[in-house]
Amino acid sequence: MKIGSNQRVSGRSYLDGQCLIAMPGMADSRFSRSVVYVCAHSEDGAMGIIVNKPAADTRFPDLLVQLDVIPSEELIRLPSQAERLQVLRGGPVETKRGFVLHSADFFLESATLPIDDGICLTATLDILRAIAIGSGPENAVLALGYAGWGAGQLESEIQANGWLHCAADHGLLFDDGIDTKYSRALHKIGIDPAFLSSEAGHA
Repeated sequence: MKIGSNQRVSGRSYLDGQCLIAMPGMADSRFSRSVVYVCAHSEDGAMGIIVNKPAADTRFPDLLVQLDVIPSEELIRLPSQAERLQVLRGGPVETKRGFVLHSADFFLESATLPIDDGICLTATLDILRAIAIGSGPENAVLALGYAGWGAGQLESEIQANGWLHCAADHGLLFDDGIDTKYSRALHKIGIDPAFLSSEAGHA
């Protein structure tokens, strides 16, 4: 997938660094009421992370032990930021793989992908080790899996009124208010969720 292209698709720029907002009539139930941060979008397809769906019964400290990042006896020494770090259900693709969406104050050469406006993506164990010892990024979430679209697929879904999109911000990506992210994303583009039709195409 080509990253950072400045070409245009269907009269609009590629959506790298934007948030997709699922319309109420979204046909794919896996994306119902989802807010998806778009990490890469080009003529070849798109990749994003769902930022408002917590991973059920999954805690970041437990994952550190399962992945052999730290031994269980070291859990008591975890910095508070690591203990509170959110684990998200990032999407239906590669659900056993972890992706850390984070602020740009942390960067690993050849491993970190800068996306937009101070936001980066890293998918190696090294960033988990850094977070575990308190030297990771100031803001981060860990997503299990990601959302992916083939060439032209996302454009078709947008044209069919499956998705709206808005500018991303650090609150939508990183704060603890997961339950309100969907409505906040809609409010960013001036839409009250109560007035959205349940049928795509009639918003």
